[in-house]
Amino acid sequence: MSKLTFLYQMDLPHRAVAVYTYLYDRADKNGECWPSVKTIAGDIKLSPATVRRAIKDLKKSGLIETEQRYREKGGKSSLLYKLTRY
Repeated sequence: MSKLTFLYQMDLPHRAVAVYTYLYDRADKNGECWPSVKTIAGDIKLSPATVRRAIKDLKKSGLIETEQRYREKGGKSSLLYKLTRY
């Protein structure tokens, strides 16, 4: 049985399933990754707005947590994504 079977059994929009699968594939051994919304969107052929909606869906369902990352000089960097079921 697949490690992601639980995901397919949840009532999530297809955009959320696609984004979660993408994040899962890129997560490190701690279940963390930090691709930008633009990178995710380009790689899985969705618009950035759709990716943002999917991230909201995943956060609401409790599958991911996010943390804003910052550059050394204080500017925003990409989000850190933490998969809660990894």
